[in-house]
Amino acid sequence: MSLQLRLFGGGQTAAGKLNASNDGSHAIDKSKVLAQTDALVITPKTPGNFSSIRSVPVVPDPRYFTKEEADAMKGLAKEKTDGARQSKRVYKFLTKIEAADKTVHQQHRKYEGAVAENELGKKRADVGLAKKLHSMHPGYARLGLGIDKADSDARTRIDEIKAKLTGGSN
Repeated sequence: MSLQLRLFGGGQTAAGKLNASNDGSHAIDKSKVLAQTDALVITPKTPGNFSSIRSVPVVPDPRYFTKEEADAMKGLAKEKTDGARQSKRVYKFLTKIEAADKTVHQQHRKYEGAVAENELGKKRADVGLAKKLHSMHPGYARLGLGIDKADSDARTRIDEIKAKLTGGSN
């Protein structure tokens, strides 16, 4: 099997035989076409959990804080501010990666569409050739019969000449 067929597959079944001709049916499964690329992807049918982040509990009532609490909150605020800055960078990068993945996905589907369209064109050409070859059968049959007749006529003529030269006996 050629390297190209091993890499990209061929029009053969596991048994190595060519697939049966297409009768116009299809194997496009709508659920597969519309399936999520990942179970965690947000879609109208899987809208996510609307979770949020809360680093500190809500203070339900007015109150006074101690110096220790204020110092701890200052340190936590600094840590969370830096974490937010880093998170913002990461989400920016994740967004770029998602956009790149989408571009690759779209281009691959565009390529697959071109392959499918060109395959149909190739099959149309094959069918056209098959029809043309079938239409040539009568012509080839006539040619074959003409050759058979010429052979028969030649043998008859040879037999006549032999008979004349040998005096009528073989």
